[in-house]
Amino acid sequence: MERIVKTLQLASHERAPGSEVVGFADDDAKLRPAADGVEIRYTQTRVLPVPPAALERSRVLTGHGQDPASRAYKVLRTQMLQRLVAEDWQTIAVVSPAAGEGKTLTAINLGLGFASTQSHTALLVDLDWHQPSVHAYFGFTPEHDVCDYLRGEQPLGAVLVNPGVPRFCFLPCGRPVAGSSERLLGLSGFVRELKTRYRNRIVLFDLPPLLATDDALGFLPFVDCALLVVEEGRTRRDDIARSLELIGPDRLVGTVMNKSRQRLPGY
Repeated sequence: MERIVKTLQLASHERAPGSEVVGFADDDAKLRPAADGVEIRYTQTRVLPVPPAALERSRVLTGHGQDPASRAYKVLRTQMLQRLVAEDWQTIAVVSPAAGEGKTLTAINLGLGFASTQSHTALLVDLDWHQPSVHAYFGFTPEHDVCDYLRGEQPLGAVLVNPGVPRFCFLPCGRPVAGSSERLLGLSGFVRELKTRYRNRIVLFDLPPLLATDDALGFLPFVDCALLVVEEGRTRRDDIARSLELIGPDRLVGTVMNKSRQRLPGY
């Protein structure tokens, strides 16, 4: 399988304004038949419908568009799904060599792409505890976050957020976490819990840059595979080589070239 998938101009850090919390649902989402497949009804997890225009401003894609960026993510999603199914993998670390190369937005849009397939649900966990930002793309400041759950202060359902997109949830981190690398080293049981709870769930972890801290390096053994995000014209070749070495060939599921000038052919 081809290891490199080139995406388009996707990186943006603009917040999505105008969203508000309207209800709760639980991680044990109830399934009932729907006209187009399976519909998920949440009962406890926080539901946060974000206006489509706000998602668009933050470059968040719902997985159903036909624009070049959406098409590129669909290609990436399908290639990765084929590999995940073949290897019986469920957990993915999304990393980059350095900051600002688009890994968080790639993780969000890839998770939404998985969720749009109707065959899988997707959960994105913000473990970039140096600069957590997943929630900002949805215009949301969490009252409780993943660290509250890990400390036993909140149940999982009170921390999970559904942004109004079927089959997709995320676990936010609201602020930087002191001693992050040491704390991440103790999360093997947490990863195992998320992985085994639902067989059709794909769990993505947004991690700090590989070459900036030891956080991602210490966490990588807990996941099935890793996706490396680099930026065309910015990421140094030596940094890519070093990152690939740290991930290891057996754990690398692919490499995304963000902000590529190459365009998918029209159809």
